[in-house]
Amino acid sequence: MGIDLGTSNSLVCSVRRSGPTPVSDGELGDLVPSVVHYSDSAVEVGLGAAEYLLTDTENTLVSVKRFIGKNRSDFDDLSKLPYQFDQESASIRIKTRQGWVTPVEASSKLLNYLVERAERQLGGDIDGAVITVPAYFDDAQRQETKAAATLAGIKVLRLLNEPTAAAVAYGLDAQEQEGSSERLIAVYDLGGGTFDISILRLHQGVFEVLATGGDSALGGDDFDSLVAEWALSQMGSELAPQSSEEIRQLQLVARKAKEELAGSDLVTLSFKGKELELSRSEFNELITPLVQKTIKVCRRSLRDSDTKRDQIDVVVMVGGSTRVNLVQQMVAEFFDAPVKADIDPDRVVALGAAIQADVLVGNHNDNNMLLLDVVPLSLGLETVGGLTEKIIHRNTTIPVARAQEFTTYKDGQTAMQIHAVQGERELVQDCRSLARFELKGIPPMVAGAARIKVQFQVDADGLLSVSAEETTTGIRAEVEVKPSFGLDQDEIASMLMDSFENANQDVAERALREHQVDAEGLASAIEAAVKADGKALLSEEELEAMQSAVNQLRSIAKAGTLRELQCEMQHVSKLSESFAARRMDKSVREALAGHAVDEFEAAE
Repeated sequence: MGIDLGTSNSLVCSVRRSGPTPVSDGELGDLVPSVVHYSDSAVEVGLGAAEYLLTDTENTLVSVKRFIGKNRSDFDDLSKLPYQFDQESASIRIKTRQGWVTPVEASSKLLNYLVERAERQLGGDIDGAVITVPAYFDDAQRQETKAAATLAGIKVLRLLNEPTAAAVAYGLDAQEQEGSSERLIAVYDLGGGTFDISILRLHQGVFEVLATGGDSALGGDDFDSLVAEWALSQMGSELAPQSSEEIRQLQLVARKAKEELAGSDLVTLSFKGKELELSRSEFNELITPLVQKTIKVCRRSLRDSDTKRDQIDVVVMVGGSTRVNLVQQMVAEFFDAPVKADIDPDRVVALGAAIQADVLVGNHNDNNMLLLDVVPLSLGLETVGGLTEKIIHRNTTIPVARAQEFTTYKDGQTAMQIHAVQGERELVQDCRSLARFELKGIPPMVAGAARIKVQFQVDADGLLSVSAEETTTGIRAEVEVKPSFGLDQDEIASMLMDSFENANQDVAERALREHQVDAEGLASAIEAAVKADGKALLSEEELEAMQSAVNQLRSIAKAGTLRELQCEMQHVSKLSESFAARRMDKSVREALAGHAVDEFEAAE
């Protein structure tokens, strides 16, 4: 099976003799509304659940995909949603008649319904499924999607990026054309809750993702919200929704208006007995800033892939929200290339997933199709001073494994904290924390002597695992990254932009942090030397001057500028030169004590 677990609608497809085909359920059709309703003793999914959207709002969950892999703190205002959230839990939990429900549990109900429908229509058990996810889903969101599938009893053959799935559906058609040559394709995927853009190269059966970008908190739902806010501003506060049912009703009114404007220049909205007219031009004005955000991401992805706009051969439109006229217009104007929607934008992702599933289970051993996806955001770890050391850079082809050696910072250090992070900034504080674990049992050595090999591995599903090994003893620790939250709405949209806008500042801040680490190392080394030999080799005045210099160094490291710190480090280093020479002489004398000169001559 190929399964598109969507924000607004979901779909399951299979490959038959005629090719990839959506699984339909008679009069119910093939598209399944991504709605889950909880009654006292049962759970309904799809069209049956959608009947309760207005009559039992708090127990009818929609757009659950937006909650996958996130915490309550990742949302600015959950009060606008018609649900009761668990205020005692950091994770998302929604109160229903059957108790607290997580996004993973709700998604598993939807997935289970899709599989049961397929098994019923096809008359057999499902051996496995390829499930699609937005390209910009981070590790937490991918992990929770996979957890939902496991809970539904589905064997996941692969998590496949949605734009790549669309490329599979279109790319195979291209291969059938005689004399087809290499093509560069932009896959613009705007769904109900997420946006992705991928730049791909298609050649001789190889689907290579050159770059990907997007926003996992931008989609058609946001268009609906803008229409709803506009309607409230026109009607006045006295008509504002007073209950969860009225909040849901206004959202549905806004969505209907958006859909009708795809084929009409003027629509009428009716809410609480009042009617309003909304023109297509007014609607376009409302949503233009959001569509422009997607165009900015497209421009950045072209730059990341080292591709110019005039090199794009075709733009593939994916996702129901691409039916909005302004979206099609602005995308066509930006790329100045043919815009393809030959395959239904609501179905193309699931069709591509079904094709990939058919290949993975070995039904077509002669198929030479190869998928090369990429890592959407850089992965690395924290080093001393709160600095980010990138191990796997964004837009690296997956699956991938990269290793790098690190060492200890202090004498006698027997453990090391490994902190995996995700993002493009130079400082850990500006990146997203993914996981922490500790490598224990490092043999006590002088600082810098131990060799710790840290390996990052990203599998074909885009899931990360991290391991650390002390190379001399073979002591090892590892973790499969399963963070309790994903990137919040603002971070996903701005992480890359922040890295560009703050590049110079980040470089300067990194240089300062590195000198702060070096300064602390110098101060600690001098203190250790003074403790060992200070009284024997230094006068009281020299001891006092040395301690004063160390204190001043630490003070400037804490609050001074980079230039001030560099000058002070040079001063302290010069001040300690004489002391270092005396210690060296002392060590040589101790080594020679009790030995005759001719012993060394004989050895020579």
